[in-house]
Amino acid sequence: MTREPDIAEALEKAETEEGAPQGAPKPSVPAGEPEAPVGPTSTSEDEADHEQLLEADLEQLTAKAEKADEYLELAQRTRADFENYRKRAAREAAAAQERGITKLAKELLPAVDNLDRAVQAAATVGADGGAGDNGTATLVSGIKLVHEDVIAALARAGIEGFSPVGERFDPQLHEAVAQVPIEGAESGTVVEVYQRGYRLGEFVIRPARVVVAA
Repeated sequence: MTREPDIAEALEKAETEEGAPQGAPKPSVPAGEPEAPVGPTSTSEDEADHEQLLEADLEQLTAKAEKADEYLELAQRTRADFENYRKRAAREAAAAQERGITKLAKELLPAVDNLDRAVQAAATVGADGGAGDNGTATLVSGIKLVHEDVIAALARAGIEGFSPVGERFDPQLHEAVAQVPIEGAESGTVVEVYQRGYRLGEFVIRPARVVVAA
C-alpha cells in the first residue's frame, strides 16, 4: 500500500521524458533576449560622486591657499612693524646718547674755557719774559697738556670747537656780544671771538660769542 504513489510518480516522469525530444535545451532564458552583463560597470552616479570629491578637494586647497596668504601677509606686516620698531629704537638710543653727551659737554665747557684763559695768560707771561726759574715754565706746560687732553676727549665724543673769525655773522652759530666799526672789515663779519663755540655734528651745543664789525 505504501509503494503505490511512488510507482505512479515514476510512470508519470517516464511519460514526460518520452514526449520531449532528445537533447532539447531547457527554456531557461526566452529566445531573442541577451543575457545580463556580468560584473560592475561605470555609471553616471559614480561620475557624480567623483566630481563631488574633486570639488571638495578643490575647496580644501583653496581654503588652505587663502590661509597661507593670510599667514604670509601677517608675517610681512609683523616684519615691517619689527623693522620700524628697530629703527625707532636705534633713533631713540642715538638721541639719548646725544643728549647725554651734550649734557656732559655743557658741564665741562666752563672748565675748558678756564683752561683756554690759563693758556692765553701763560703765553702772555712768557712773551713778556716773566717766566723765570721758579717753575712757571713747567706749570704752563702742564696747563697746555691738560687743555689738549680735554679737547681731545671732547673730539672723541664727537664734540668740536669752532672759532669763526672772518666769517659772516650767523645767528644760528654765533652770539654777538658787541658790534663795533672796524676799519677795513666788512660790515657783518666776525672780527673777534670772545668765547669759542662748540657743536656735536650739526647740533650747536653752545654758539660762539663774537664781536661783529658794524
